[in-house]
Amino acid sequence: MAALPPRGPQRLFAWVLLVNWFGIALLLTSSVLYFTRVAHLSAAQVGAGLTVAGLIGMTAGIPVGDLADRRDPGTVLRATMLVQAVATFAYLFVHNFIAFIVISVVDLLAMSASLATAGALTRRVGGHDLAEATRYRAITRVIMNVAVSFGSVVSAIAIGLDTPDAYRALLLGNALSYVLALVIAKRIPRYAPLPKPAKTKRWTAVRDVPFLAATALNGAMTLQMSVLMLPLPLWVVDHTHAPRWTASVALVINAIIVALLQVHIGKKVPTLRQGGRALRRAGLYFLVSCSAIGLAAGLPKWAAFAVLCGAVIVHSVGELWHASATFTLEFGLPPAHAQGQYQGLAGIGRDAARASAPAILVGAVLSAGRGGWIWLGIFLALAGLLGPAVTRWGERTRPPDAEISSADVTPGHTPEMKS
Repeated sequence: MAALPPRGPQRLFAWVLLVNWFGIALLLTSSVLYFTRVAHLSAAQVGAGLTVAGLIGMTAGIPVGDLADRRDPGTVLRATMLVQAVATFAYLFVHNFIAFIVISVVDLLAMSASLATAGALTRRVGGHDLAEATRYRAITRVIMNVAVSFGSVVSAIAIGLDTPDAYRALLLGNALSYVLALVIAKRIPRYAPLPKPAKTKRWTAVRDVPFLAATALNGAMTLQMSVLMLPLPLWVVDHTHAPRWTASVALVINAIIVALLQVHIGKKVPTLRQGGRALRRAGLYFLVSCSAIGLAAGLPKWAAFAVLCGAVIVHSVGELWHASATFTLEFGLPPAHAQGQYQGLAGIGRDAARASAPAILVGAVLSAGRGGWIWLGIFLALAGLLGPAVTRWGERTRPPDAEISSADVTPGHTPEMKS
């Protein structure tokens, strides 16, 4: 298990993430039910609205991340949380499709901005040393997973009640979680913008071709994050003899492995070169896990269950290596003065993967049967094999200010914003 971060900014920000992601988890599975059962929108309207809002929302990460680079990232993060709180509260008054679209766009713009800014703040709070910063990010990932687990339990209770008031309570809980996280975040010290080299152009992230390549590569591998939630449940029920609840067991196994091993694996990926090798290793794990999931079809009940559980264990370990590589690359490749802007660009890659996951994983993989799973594993393995080369390319082209000055971000130091 991850140890608590040390007292000071690191622990304060960990509390912010814990509260924030607990609130987010309240709506992960219940929001669609609220919109269809309480707001009386059709499932098609909800799906279309969230798709449009998600595509528009992706555009906020880079500009707001850039704002966080030029101002205090904590201040910008609190502003995004305030917008999210207001938007979530406004969902209580949605009764038509147009209002749903408008509020969803505002909500997802703020979420994209919040994630980019939180990434920049994580880097500043985590410290100047890349290995220490990635270790801190690994710890916060465990904390967020724990928060999501508890939030999902509360959400499940409300869904079980299946009353309008229960769904409204979840919305209010989510809105209040943003407010509480915002209040805690006010105690985090202000961080001054870091100096940038002379003649540096404004939008460095979108001009950084090696980082764009790394973002595309990571986006391709991020498809694995949806495997246990999208195609696996359908595969278990429709194509194997394993118990129907196997998919739920898979999520529990995954959560336990992440909680126990994320920080341990993260310690093994302290440099950019090791980040590239971690991507390669992750891809090979995914090749094994996806192939095993496909081969579970046709096996007897408990044999299928055992094979699927083994596949989930392998997949979860691959996820740990992938996440650790992502932490290192997304912190190590961007120049110090543009962390927020780069985090926004990286977020677009992940968002694009999540948006395309249903079509690829359900539409293409499942329709191809066993072969679809094997091809998915091959695709992820090939993407991982490119990791070392892309990382070396990125490392060769880094500007001399790639490392953050220890005077600016030493834990416990409280630099003030520049005027």
